[in-house]
Amino acid sequence: MSDAIKVGFVPLSAAARGILIVFCDDGLKLGPATAKALGSAADLVKRAASAAGFKGKSGAALDILAPEGVKATRLVVIGAGKPASLKTSDFLKFGGVAASKLTAGAAAMTIMAELPGGAMTSEQAVAIASGLRLRAYKFDRYKTKKKDGEEGGLRADISLAVGDAIAAKKAFAPAGHVVDGVVMARDLVNEPPNVLFPEEFARRAGQLRKLGVKIEVLDVKAMQKLGMGALLGVGQGSARPSRTVIMRWDGGKKGEAPVAFVGKGVCFDTGGISIKPAGSMEDMKGDMGGAACVVGLMHALAARKAKANVVGAIGLVENMPDGNAQRPGDIVTSMSGQTIEIINTDAEGRLVLADVLWYVAKKTKPKFMVDLATLTGAIVVALGTEHAGMFSNNDELAERLLAAGIESGEKVWRLPLGPEYDKLIDSQFADMKNTGGRHGGSITAAQFLQRFVDGTPWAHLDIAGTAMGAPKTDINQSWGSGYGVRLLDRLVADHYERK
Repeated sequence: MSDAIKVGFVPLSAAARGILIVFCDDGLKLGPATAKALGSAADLVKRAASAAGFKGKSGAALDILAPEGVKATRLVVIGAGKPASLKTSDFLKFGGVAASKLTAGAAAMTIMAELPGGAMTSEQAVAIASGLRLRAYKFDRYKTKKKDGEEGGLRADISLAVGDAIAAKKAFAPAGHVVDGVVMARDLVNEPPNVLFPEEFARRAGQLRKLGVKIEVLDVKAMQKLGMGALLGVGQGSARPSRTVIMRWDGGKKGEAPVAFVGKGVCFDTGGISIKPAGSMEDMKGDMGGAACVVGLMHALAARKAKANVVGAIGLVENMPDGNAQRPGDIVTSMSGQTIEIINTDAEGRLVLADVLWYVAKKTKPKFMVDLATLTGAIVVALGTEHAGMFSNNDELAERLLAAGIESGEKVWRLPLGPEYDKLIDSQFADMKNTGGRHGGSITAAQFLQRFVDGTPWAHLDIAGTAMGAPKTDINQSWGSGYGVRLLDRLVADHYERK
């Protein structure tokens, strides 16, 4: 992360520095401490709002340069809409809007974390602080020159004026670790494929040992011994050997079954022999967005010392069209013993997940498993980039994920599973084939995965539309979004720590 955003917490009575950010509702009403701090400038806000047509809509901003009556270079009023209806995700957005007002170079900013009804809660202020950092992220480590008009790095010192500075600072400590996890996931997705290949990805995941995460790396020989023929088949055409990484954080009760998260890590996907069109193939460096999320999540959980036992597992491969590559028509044997006819070598992510899901289910016996994968283009057609597709064999887990999605702002939408779809992946030569054709493509992919969970409560998140290349938002200006880290951290926190 090139930008250095320093966020601190001060009392509401503290003097403002640099850019001053304040909040109003959809009636332009300010909080009492805010009105006192602005003094006569409060009337300036009303005049400027009238001239600009600013109505205090949630997330809208009114920017006033060199305001009279306050010691601030700029005054920015952010609309909070109807405060009673605000969610945590709204405060993240407010932080992002505030960060958008920073310019390159050194800057100072003071944010009055107050609504018309009084000071924001510590949780709300922390969400603003997180939104600030998420919005400020930039991946430019490979740029040696800046073009004219291209923004440089920020060096911002931001003070959040809150009702209880000590409580807010304490609450921000774990939230900051979650942001660090998102940043880690974004960095991994944004890296070029000649830098981040399976061995290097495994090395970076191994750095979590510093936080107390137990790491096991399975090389090709170890996976051959385990019978992971589905995963190994995908990577056999690459000069870069495949890896599986098992991460374990034991922060819960000793001996208690863990929860598990599994990520697809195709570090580059050409499609293999069923090669993709050249247009936009460079985007396939991001086909490891699920694995990136799992590593970022494990960082967040370990760094904030989550009171939960968690397993993270990622299958890391390159899918290349070498002379040794897997062919359409090949039949491979998965770790489960089930055989798979390869119809299309570009339906490779499910093969990677099949063996890793089976490994996790059998070796760790988790309470539940959630896998994440940039799996199908069909999910983008169905849901666009606003929701990840969710499939589950367990209604309780699905409901928990839906709730965590609403709270975090990383939304999911449940789609159906059913034995009727299994007919589309039945094979006349093997136990199944790896694709069922165009109709219901995301569903048949999930049906395929369900055959490898061994009855474990499980959810599959198809994040092809949300993990990379999604439209920029108030809290993400990056190509790689880090989607899923905040969602799954919320899932763990809400249901396995806050009992």
